[in-house]
Amino acid sequence: MKIYTIERTQTLHTTISKAWVFFSNPQNLCLITPGYMNFKILFRLAEDKIYTGQMIHYSICVIPGLPVYWLTEITRVREPHYFVDEQRKGPYKLWQHQHHFKEVNDGVEMRDVVNYVIPFGFVGRLANDLFVEKRVNAIFDYRFKALEEFFKDDKTKIRKSA
Repeated sequence: MKIYTIERTQTLHTTISKAWVFFSNPQNLCLITPGYMNFKILFRLAEDKIYTGQMIHYSICVIPGLPVYWLTEITRVREPHYFVDEQRKGPYKLWQHQHHFKEVNDGVEMRDVVNYVIPFGFVGRLANDLFVEKRVNAIFDYRFKALEEFFKDDKTKIRKSA
């Protein structure tokens, strides 16, 4: 079983509390997911804030025009420093996404670490080499730009906590 890892780091020009409020609300996923993926939360969430054990049901088009059911569980939360979501049902054999937040001079350093496994053995590894890894990177490229835009007006509002 080949485990692939993608790591991304971005500085958000905001406070750690504002970054946490944004990222800990599952409803905001649609704001940082490319439109062509047709991301939809399938059930109204009782909470607008993540918590350990929370299950999020959604559909997403991993392949254009082909919606896939995806169920993730929030497995760890340490506010406002990190949380982890893991796929329980979906297109991957394994998907674990760690979200880390740390105050820095310019705002908040956000680091994503994604570990994933493609099903289907050799065919899955070939698919990863041909298009899956490129597609996952393109999603994070989109997300980077969307977050730059979303937090751009916070540059003058950065306040360090004591």
